[in-house]
Amino acid sequence: MIHDNVEFDFYFIRHGESQSNITPGIAAGVNFDAPMTDRGHKQAEAAGTRLGNEGVKFDKIYSSSLVRAVQTTEGVLKGMGIPDTDFERVDAIIEKQTPGWRGKLAKDVMPTEVRLLMAEKGKYFKAADGETMRWVERRASNWLEDEILYNPDWYQKDGTHTLAIVSHGDTMRALLHYITGIDNRLAMRTDIFNCSISRFRFGKLGWSIGSINDSSHTLALGDIVRDEKIVQGGLGV
Repeated sequence: MIHDNVEFDFYFIRHGESQSNITPGIAAGVNFDAPMTDRGHKQAEAAGTRLGNEGVKFDKIYSSSLVRAVQTTEGVLKGMGIPDTDFERVDAIIEKQTPGWRGKLAKDVMPTEVRLLMAEKGKYFKAADGETMRWVERRASNWLEDEILYNPDWYQKDGTHTLAIVSHGDTMRALLHYITGIDNRLAMRTDIFNCSISRFRFGKLGWSIGSINDSSHTLALGDIVRDEKIVQGGLGV
């Protein structure tokens, strides 16, 4: 019972609006390391302001190593009033990569027969030279277990450890599948808005869900998905 006296309170935060997010109809962003838009920076600071107002204090902060996630983390910290706080950049939680689809229209690379194959194979579908969702889940969950859940450096200290993980839509859907066991097709249709916060706890009884896709702090700023009524899932941006 290594977690008998230890609990982790996770804040999973998706990056703010990026240049790829606002390019309609693409299967994957032209630039896999696309930066945020002006609104994305405002969304990140709004998330940080909310967390600061709620009195949240993180024991450690992890960010995907992609620039939009790093920028989001910096914006969140600025909004919390702690801009000089260190955080760790992690390659294992970057977005799903599909190089062959970058910059191409979804209607061209995902015709009906491809979409049927995607539906049939689910998380095991592999596009050309890209990753499967299973691969994304494996690299992200292996990192989560090795770095946090079963890392003795954490559970030698009793109490609740509050952690932030700033990542991407499909990566967070993969972790949602890992954490909850939810049907993969439903996980891929789960909205994860820019700078939304999803909370999960892990302790002696395993995982519990606090909230998913809480984005009330960005309502006044807007969100490309809500604004344009975009159906999310599987586009890797």
